[in-house]
Amino acid sequence: MVKNSLGRAIPAVFNGKPLVPYRDPFSLMPQGHVAPRPLRRVNPGQSKRLSSLREAIEASGLRDGMTIATHHHLRNGDALLGMVVREIDALGLRDIRIASSSVHPVHAEIIPFIEKGVITALECGVNGPVGELASKGELACPITVRTHGGRARSIISGEVPVDVAFIAAPCCDEYGNMNGFYGPSACGSLGYAHTDAEHARCVIAVTDNLVPYPASPISIPQTLIDYVVTIDSLGDPRKIVSTTTRVTSDPVGLLIAKYAAQVIDASGLLRDGFSFQTGSGGISLAVADHVRRMMREQKVKGSFGCGGITGYFVDMLEEGLFQSLFDVQCFDLKAVESMGRNRNHMEISADMYANPFNAGAVVNRLDTVILGATEVDVNFNVNVNTESNGYLLHNTGGHSDTAAGAKLAIIVAPSIRGRLPIVKDEVTTITTPGETVDVVVTERGIAVNEKHSELRKELLRRKVPVKDIRQLQQEIYQVTGRPRPLEFEDEVVALIEYRDGTIIDVVRRIKD
Repeated sequence: MVKNSLGRAIPAVFNGKPLVPYRDPFSLMPQGHVAPRPLRRVNPGQSKRLSSLREAIEASGLRDGMTIATHHHLRNGDALLGMVVREIDALGLRDIRIASSSVHPVHAEIIPFIEKGVITALECGVNGPVGELASKGELACPITVRTHGGRARSIISGEVPVDVAFIAAPCCDEYGNMNGFYGPSACGSLGYAHTDAEHARCVIAVTDNLVPYPASPISIPQTLIDYVVTIDSLGDPRKIVSTTTRVTSDPVGLLIAKYAAQVIDASGLLRDGFSFQTGSGGISLAVADHVRRMMREQKVKGSFGCGGITGYFVDMLEEGLFQSLFDVQCFDLKAVESMGRNRNHMEISADMYANPFNAGAVVNRLDTVILGATEVDVNFNVNVNTESNGYLLHNTGGHSDTAAGAKLAIIVAPSIRGRLPIVKDEVTTITTPGETVDVVVTERGIAVNEKHSELRKELLRRKVPVKDIRQLQQEIYQVTGRPRPLEFEDEVVALIEYRDGTIIDVVRRIKD
């Protein structure tokens, strides 16, 4: 074991791969070149259509020990990954790695195939039962959790070579042109699938909505697609996108949102050209609602909103408050519908969104991002991967990417969750380093990172409840008491990889 710069013990090797400990957010420079992919030729009259997933897997040349990938735009409605794994098993293939953009609770169906050795590693973040079982030591499957930008980096650099990518295509023609805007499984942006299509050795489009050539508009073009397969359904549309996303009605959440909006206003960033990202949770949407009103009142014309897009951002675009939206994934039906009609609602790849090893990601242009947390510590480090019980239950998403890129990264969270304090001496797992986190907002007060002394002074001048983070922690402890530390075995079940590929933390097996 070696310690990284945050004092976390990191193994020298994990699942046969040498590891590089995290040092800092920005100094590591890339080496080498973009990973190549095989050239191919399709002659006139040659069909790309195959009759089944099994035929496509056979045609792809997938073999034992190779890596597959899917995207998670269908979220908890996705049926494709499970279908693919079942066909792989039926073909007798073993020792397959999954490098999807995320694994969700619906993918608990792959657990039996992990247990029988069909799947032997996950090169991706996990949400739900797979991570929980691994944390308990009940599932032997090494996991490497990456950020959205970090996943794109790892595939583009060749660090994680994808042998076969299966792309769920809600609208697709027989030559492979596709988009996510139309059809029974419409999900909007296909931003996470772009990297797979551009760099996988073989790319298979799987659709439940084959349309006459050419599909329009084209998100991912025919030039990147080797085979096209039609199936009955890609998944459950009710779980792919929400019909609506709502602002919280909880008084605690509303107070947190009010304080966060006051921080944005005091920062001086809310001016013409303002850029903004927030999530789809109730508190985040309440912050967006405050920002919307402030932009109206101050007649601010923003440049862009980005990330996972909700109907709230669509309303702000159509109201003229933002010039454009950069969309790597749609969170609700209103966002999906907007992509089909608004030219300035633009689909972007995860590479363009957040890859630190390119010529400039969108996150670098962010003024403000609103982010959540399961835990924060007195050094402003943030945990979003593990729960209070130590189980790995959440993917990193774009958390670390946006915190590194934005001028102002604001963490919003209730001070107490499930009778446990949100601010601790040390977080269970470091997802995002404190040096990239600027402000922590709870209903009990606001903690400002010491690097922002001027912002702190301005908030105090405005009589906003600013507190030292240790003071905030002690006030919370007076209510909850000091939590008992969790106990872990030495066995590492998952790596938490920072966006540049270094290891910021690990997840260890929980002691029985």
